[in-house]
Amino acid sequence: MSALNKKGIQELKASLEAMRNEISESLRNIEKDTLNKSQRESSGDLSGYSFHMADMATDNFDRELNLDLGSKEQVLLNQIENALTMIADGTYGKCEECEEAISFERLKAVPFARLCLKCQEATEKREKED
Repeated sequence: MSALNKKGIQELKASLEAMRNEISESLRNIEKDTLNKSQRESSGDLSGYSFHMADMATDNFDRELNLDLGSKEQVLLNQIENALTMIADGTYGKCEECEEAISFERLKAVPFARLCLKCQEATEKREKED
């Protein structure tokens, strides 16, 4: 396990910022395609005729899927923002449970990780048991 140094932090910060930009763009697209259009507009049917029930069900499913994806991406974006805040205040890379350093390898894989691998595994085991 390698220690986190300034160069490593800068590399992880750049990765987090790239992830933030990508997710923000994705959320803008979801908003543009799902939230800012009526059901009729999003289906492409601008005529005065009523929808077929199967088409409406498909459109509703697609809309709900996009909203669910947007919700999950918002959670991820919040985790990324939190990690960037921790970099700024100097607390990045420290496990929130045991307060030991999180390995650079783990942070490289999951740059917004808040727990070291050992504590993450213990948390997941507890959640499985509940």
